[in-house]
Amino acid sequence: MRKLVVAIDGPAGAGKSTTARMLAAKLGYELLDTGAIYRVMALLARRAGVAWDDGPGVAAFAAGLDLRFRLEGGVNHVIIGDGSAAGVDVTKDIRTPEISDGASRVSALPEVRAALLDLQRRLGAQGGVVVEGRDIGTVVFPQAGAKFFLTANADERARRRVAELQAAGRPADFATTRAEMQERDARDSSRAVAPLKQADDAVPVDSSGLTPDEVVEKMATVVQARAGGR
Repeated sequence: MRKLVVAIDGPAGAGKSTTARMLAAKLGYELLDTGAIYRVMALLARRAGVAWDDGPGVAAFAAGLDLRFRLEGGVNHVIIGDGSAAGVDVTKDIRTPEISDGASRVSALPEVRAALLDLQRRLGAQGGVVVEGRDIGTVVFPQAGAKFFLTANADERARRRVAELQAAGRPADFATTRAEMQERDARDSSRAVAPLKQADDAVPVDSSGLTPDEVVEKMATVVQARAGGR
């Protein structure tokens, strides 16, 4: 069977991270979370006191960025280099509501997207990788062997996000979370550079009434067929 690039796009709260992680494990593929890369950029900028609307300033953090992923115990850990062999695990640091908002903002900057595009393509160049984000099938990997656009209704996405935050020990209000997600959807879909949208050749998957296992099974069937494993 051929090793494909599998692209999963969709709005916040649709279940992209969970689905991508489970699908990668099922297929024996590597997992590349491009959204996490933008979160890292937002985190580095915030720690350095660089404004999230400073395109050149934020993009500068991409130069020499040592970033890698490590899938352990069902968690895709995000590691950034600090000069040591182990690096620093920033998985929890990049999942706060503040950094989520920052990631959406810096991802709209042309300088940042250009700086990270080559990095993303290098990480997935050999195939055998599941990639999730918001412009994977349209911009980053337009020739991906399998593309999916994963979504869910607004209430379901907000419910999942609240549960995720509460599980991490952070207070979360449903109405506030839903409003914030809708605001982010509008910003991501209307930005001038690489807006969130479904690729013409992507398979739409609405996860609202499906379990994660059911979503993964649907996607795996498509990938295996296209890879020659029918």
